[in-house]
Amino acid sequence: MSLSRQLYRSYTFVSAFLAAAMAATVGTALAFQHIGGYLPCKLCLEQRIPYYIGVPVMVVAALWSVMRLPTIVTRLLILVGGGLMLWGLVLAGFHAGVEWAWWEGPADCATPIVSSNSGSLLDQLNAIIPPSCKDAAWRFLGLSFAGWNFIVSAILATIALTAAFRK
Repeated sequence: MSLSRQLYRSYTFVSAFLAAAMAATVGTALAFQHIGGYLPCKLCLEQRIPYYIGVPVMVVAALWSVMRLPTIVTRLLILVGGGLMLWGLVLAGFHAGVEWAWWEGPADCATPIVSSNSGSLLDQLNAIIPPSCKDAAWRFLGLSFAGWNFIVSAILATIALTAAFRK
């Protein structure tokens, strides 16, 4: 097998793996929301954006590689995927820091104050109120969703950037 054929196969594998891993990660978050009943806060929703963009970018990279088009484009697309995961890493790290009270979160991401006015109280009860960004809805092995997203983002960013800069 020629070296160029091996490169195409490895870029195809890496980009397909990244697309699947990104889709599985955001799919897990959506399952916890819609099946598990965990309402996401504002920062949780923002952490999904790199995945929503990254999955189609990695699918295009995989298709580009399968069609044996210039590898520079595949590498650039994988680099974009790595950049998106770095963005996700920063968002997840910020959110985890808010949950651990290392710093303040956004002002519009706090638990609402319930009014004693009966008219507005009824309106508030009828509205779905997202949780505060500083309250972790769930923890596994001591890490919240944001903490686990930090780890996943770091792993995926490392894989993508290693592949993009591989000679």
